[in-house]
Amino acid sequence: MDTPQIIQRGLDLTGRIVHTLEGPRVWQVVTDGGPVQMTVLFLLASMLMIWRLNAVEKKGFEGTMMGTLVMPYCSGFANLAFAFVMGRSGGDGRLVLENCIVNNATNLTLVLGIPAMIWGMGLHRKSKGLEGRISWFSLILTLIALIFFTGAVWTLARDGRLDVSDGLMLCGLFLFWQVIHVIEVMKHNVRKKQPFRYSILFDFFLAGLGAWACFYSIEELVSWVTLYGKGVLSLKNLGLLSGLLMVVPNALLAFYYSARGRADVAYSSQIGDCHICIPLCIGLYALFTPIDLPRSFDAGILTILGAGLTHLLLTILAGRIPRIVGGALTAGYAVFIIRGIL
Repeated sequence: MDTPQIIQRGLDLTGRIVHTLEGPRVWQVVTDGGPVQMTVLFLLASMLMIWRLNAVEKKGFEGTMMGTLVMPYCSGFANLAFAFVMGRSGGDGRLVLENCIVNNATNLTLVLGIPAMIWGMGLHRKSKGLEGRISWFSLILTLIALIFFTGAVWTLARDGRLDVSDGLMLCGLFLFWQVIHVIEVMKHNVRKKQPFRYSILFDFFLAGLGAWACFYSIEELVSWVTLYGKGVLSLKNLGLLSGLLMVVPNALLAFYYSARGRADVAYSSQIGDCHICIPLCIGLYALFTPIDLPRSFDAGILTILGAGLTHLLLTILAGRIPRIVGGALTAGYAVFIIRGIL
């Protein structure tokens, strides 16, 4: 058997040496693992973060507040990591924008539509009393913020790009939104006379480990697609593909809490994850590299705005997502993805 000979060396996006080998068969080896292994690592790391959220829920971050303040950082960390990796490697900002649009559109249609068809999503019907009403009002506020943030991105991008000043504005909006939620958690704990539990630090430590593994796997996947991707798995589809992959933990989260009868947490977690992408991910990337808009930008933003307004009206008027609407959202998502691939 002929021994493969190294004929070329190059540096991938993360600076590691990749050897291109030639012999009876032309084959390539990336020593840190292939796309299948990295995809499995990404999913396991995401599940580790979500697992610890069950413990955090009982330590002062309950219901809708947990869904809007804690969960988005775990489920949306992958999108933040993708934006960081693309920014550090000098990647195309349009792929980051595409990733965020696909993520938000998927959350608002498919991820909420399928649980609504299976279990139904009553947003305040099963949680009666004062706390239930407070959670309902919090959810309405979160949906309004979603529409406001999406409209802000659309307005700032009217000149055809998002630059440093736009990034500062978007990051500032997100920071102000998070400060409001932190104050709400403090008010909740004062009302409940619930002291701070230091064991929550261990939960966040484990979530941090999951976040690191998540970041590493995304870095490897981006490197692999950049170097070896072909056909559907090519670099031009990286924004779409990454958006689809990174929504998987969100889907598992929504399915888990919907099956437990906690539609409020399932619903608010998806809306909160949308806030991580728009405005935070886009704003952070724009701080360092201006983003030129892809041709699909307007269509994607209008899809998110339309779905957001639909959810807002259903929450106010019906307090739930009817099964037939869940089916319509799922069908609309299929059209969105098919047109995006074609």
